[in-house]
Amino acid sequence: MGLNLSNAQIARELDLNEADVQQMTRQLRSGIVSKKPVVVLEGEVECDEVYGVAGHKGQRKP
Repeated sequence: MGLNLSNAQIARELDLNEADVQQMTRQLRSGIVSKKPVVVLEGEVECDEVYGVAGHKGQRKP
């Protein structure tokens, strides 16, 4: 099973109801998120190809 499969794809592959697969993947995702460690950045950090949008040049918001 791949990480980037939709619920519909999983349901077809395992011959299950799509609603049941939705429930299972929701539980799996919440379990993964609850075990995710806290990220602490230290030292120098480099970012490449970052785009910041600050609005449309010459067009004020109404």
